[in-house]
Amino acid sequence: MEYTSHYNSPLGQITLASNGTCLTGLWFEGQKFFARTLANCTQEKDLPVFHQTSEWLDCYFSGKKPDFTPALQLNDTPFRIAVWKILQQIPYGEVVTYKDIAQEIARQKGISSMSAQAIGGAVGHNPISIIIPCHRVIGSNGNLTGYAGGLDRKINLLALEGADIAKYLISTTDFIHVKKTC
Repeated sequence: MEYTSHYNSPLGQITLASNGTCLTGLWFEGQKFFARTLANCTQEKDLPVFHQTSEWLDCYFSGKKPDFTPALQLNDTPFRIAVWKILQQIPYGEVVTYKDIAQEIARQKGISSMSAQAIGGAVGHNPISIIIPCHRVIGSNGNLTGYAGGLDRKINLLALEGADIAKYLISTTDFIHVKKTC
């Protein structure tokens, strides 16, 4: 059985999913690939992992770097899981390129190169947004490209983390200022 809960963030409603012990999904409502890994039959339930995830999100949206991570369970192809593990290593407030990740995957596999497009596909299918920070990946040319939750949310998440997003924006973009509290 899979379980769900909801979290109201400054950037929109978030759906959380769990297998009962670990977090298996975290999606902004309406994002691309929303709940792709979620079973057809789910039950709303109050679980410790949802409380931990809500605490993590509260800390994150208050502008602080959380010092813990809820238990996560990733189920997909070995390639995608390898990419998502690399995403988890990207420091708070920093960015890497799809090409950087492709080079790391190629190194791990002992091959000469890896397609940045293949990396983009894996990044885009990340089932645990924000905690597995796919918003910290940018194009090789320095442009903020792609984010399943929407480019406006990507900009806001990076700004919340204190990343210098001005150098990544092609044109002036209005973004939501997330009010930092604490």
